Amino acid sequence: MDRSADVLLRDGTTVHLRQIRPGDADAIVAMHARFSERTRYLRYFSPYPRIPERDLHRFVNVDHHDREAFVVLSGDRIFAVGRYDRLGPDAAEAEVAFVVEDAHQGRGVGSVLLEHLAAAARAEGIESFVAEVLPVNAPMLRVFSDAGYQVRRRYADGVVHLSFPIAPTEASLQVQRNREHSAEARSIALLLAPRAVAVYGASATGQGIGAAILGHLRDGGFTGDVVPIHPGVDRIGGLPAYRHAADAGRPVDLAVVAVPPDAVPAVVADAAAAGAHGVVVVSAGFAETGSAGAAAQRELIRTAHVAGLRVVGPNCLGVANTDPRIRLNATLAPRLPPAGRVGFFSQSGALGVALLAEADRRGLGLSTFVSAGNRADVSGNDLLQYWQDDPGTDVILLYLETFGNPRKFARLTRRIGRTKPIVALAAAARPAPAAAVDPVPSGPVDAVPSGPADPAPCGPDAAGVTRLFAHSGVIRVDTVAEMFDVGALLAHQPLPVGRRVGVVGNSSALTALAAAACRLRRLTVAGGYPRTVAPEAGAHEFADALADAAVDPGVDALVVVFAPPLPGQLADEDADFTSALASVALAGDKPTVATLLVGQPPPGVPTYPSVEESVRALAMVADYADWLRQPPGTLPDVSGVVPAAATAALAAEPVEATRLLAAYGVDVVDALPAASAADAVAAAATLGYPVVLKAAAEGLRHRLDLGAVRLDLTGADEVERAYDDIAGRFSSGQVLVQRMVAPGVACVVELVTDPTFGPVIGFGLGGVATDLLGDRAWRTAPLTDRDAAELVDEPRAAPLLRGYRGAGSVDRHALVDLLLRVGRLADEQPRVRGLRLNPVLVRPHGLAVLHASVDVGPPTPRPDTGPRRL
Repeated sequence: MDRSADVLLRDGTTVHLRQIRPGDADAIVAMHARFSERTRYLRYFSPYPRIPERDLHRFVNVDHHDREAFVVLSGDRIFAVGRYDRLGPDAAEAEVAFVVEDAHQGRGVGSVLLEHLAAAARAEGIESFVAEVLPVNAPMLRVFSDAGYQVRRRYADGVVHLSFPIAPTEASLQVQRNREHSAEARSIALLLAPRAVAVYGASATGQGIGAAILGHLRDGGFTGDVVPIHPGVDRIGGLPAYRHAADAGRPVDLAVVAVPPDAVPAVVADAAAAGAHGVVVVSAGFAETGSAGAAAQRELIRTAHVAGLRVVGPNCLGVANTDPRIRLNATLAPRLPPAGRVGFFSQSGALGVALLAEADRRGLGLSTFVSAGNRADVSGNDLLQYWQDDPGTDVILLYLETFGNPRKFARLTRRIGRTKPIVALAAAARPAPAAAVDPVPSGPVDAVPSGPADPAPCGPDAAGVTRLFAHSGVIRVDTVAEMFDVGALLAHQPLPVGRRVGVVGNSSALTALAAAACRLRRLTVAGGYPRTVAPEAGAHEFADALADAAVDPGVDALVVVFAPPLPGQLADEDADFTSALASVALAGDKPTVATLLVGQPPPGVPTYPSVEESVRALAMVADYADWLRQPPGTLPDVSGVVPAAATAALAAEPVEATRLLAAYGVDVVDALPAASAADAVAAAATLGYPVVLKAAAEGLRHRLDLGAVRLDLTGADEVERAYDDIAGRFSSGQVLVQRMVAPGVACVVELVTDPTFGPVIGFGLGGVATDLLGDRAWRTAPLTDRDAAELVDEPRAAPLLRGYRGAGSVDRHALVDLLLRVGRLADEQPRVRGLRLNPVLVRPHGLAVLHASVDVGPPTPRPDTGPRRL
């Protein structure tokens, strides 16, 4: 098994981690020779000046089961090694140890090694680690104590003996994610605040992409040094040029690359030799061109990471930082928007220039901008980590075409969205989820030929995706215009404390349209509104109406409309009207949006071409504010989960949904197949009366309305008649016999693998109508207690669960518990691509799962689990 990984260290630089090889012997000896005497003593408890040949052979030869070892490389040099050795055959305990070369100590290498060693050991059945550390080795003791495990210490014979279980805990995961956040944020900070930028590919003629970027850097006021690199000339664009970046004689932190794709690897090596932290590859000709280009792109990233570099691109627009202390324009855009407090990530390079131009036209000030192009390394997730703590960024805009790590995206946005609003424009085209295939039925039903099928799990529709974004703290928009509409409002106005809107204007037609738009967007038009001043009213009356609305305790936000003045009214009064608007919008604590059909919009007041657009932006921000007011959920401890039973269920062939669900504390009512009346009677006798007979075909099992289900059969004669009737109506003759359970409201619980969010859980009420209308609520796995409760309440048919028209309320607690268990299963079992519980009968007390089907396959990638890696 390949356990190699590129990882980020504490200082934001990359290194390569891989399993040790026999051929590493010479490199291990060389590393050992570079250790100080103190490092040797702390690791080996003796001077250990050289490694004996016998020890060296054992050191580099491991079986990757009882013994595993990882080396960490910078370039081609091994500078750290970590290992575990199982304490006896089939033991669940292993000794762990690692050592880091002196020059690299303090960079977080030990914690990375511990994470990867623990993950490898768990995969081989090891449950705990032991270690021996000298008391004076405080840094090594901190590596273990700070990892989040329950470490037990014992002092004996001058050595500290440590032991701890290596199963992930909430504490260890939090430690890991905090370190991940710090390292990724640091790596981006190095890209966006360089001391000097080397430009590769700028022509001496001043033509081409490289020369354009060089000019934008030079003329944009970059406060650092711009260093052109060219093999044949001494000056480019009025600046001294160098053959190699190292020749410049100054620290070069960032390289911008605009050379042909086959020359990019040599350029990356040259930048690494100069000590660069990252490269921005504007050059195209990589993965976007086909398989050969994709292979070249993978090699580019491998080369860069081994050299310690992050890569933006390839095929990107560049990066920018408007901070006056930096003024970095390493992009193809000749002009940047003004400095502001909005961070902007664009995956598209081709669209990037247009997006920057639109932000500039609207006066939307940016703090930093990154165009990722093919997103081979640096991604939107990296920028989210950076912007979380960036004091210069208050609002985040994302233009996304694909999601490389959807689970991580959802995790980050849930956290970051609590302090900084995130607006995302995601590509509309979404492939079908992995689970959109015929599921494997549960238990004995495997032998039943299929008939008309239930709807296969197909994941959330467009509205469901929008809700998933919203519940991850993201304001999802559908167009570039919407992204900037919402971004401008968030950048310049406070959040609303409620959904009550005061509509003020000088046109009754426009205020009526605004009020109607508010109601469509679930905004409440406050009492006494819309308020319309007379068309002939002057700026003073208009200002009074605005001021009254601004201090009205029944108003949370303002929608302002201003129509052209009447004929004969002075046009220069337009300025007075807009001044009145600015004085209210910029002085109060209520967000204000405006539609001005005449005059210049006042700075800082979001204005829109139509009332519908202004209300839409306000409604999206109000939805986000509602989300903020809800307390974040917690991941509750679910009792009765037996991991070993789940592993055994998934190892069986075929996989039975009933066994898998039982491992998570979910019981499915037994169902026995029957192909004749005699079989049905025998099955009923086995289960015990009363029983239910139902057609076995997927699409008929629940169709009482079609005569495919017969309830409350109390004897053999009734079972025989029911069988004959069902077999006569439906040609297969295959039925299911199930013990009769108490009636309830039929519900459906689904698990699907969504291409954007990974495993998601759906809930809705059962029935043909709700299936047809797609009345499902969706949340990402794992589910918090809040997620599960919202799933129960969100479907449009949910009132049927709460006693609609005199019916009794069902056991909501039992439903929430069921959803939490399915959510945990989805999170922990990457082989499960889809799961469907249909129907689930929910009663006033308890519930019954009548049928379950599962779709399994090879483990789907879960890039947001396990040890840190790029």
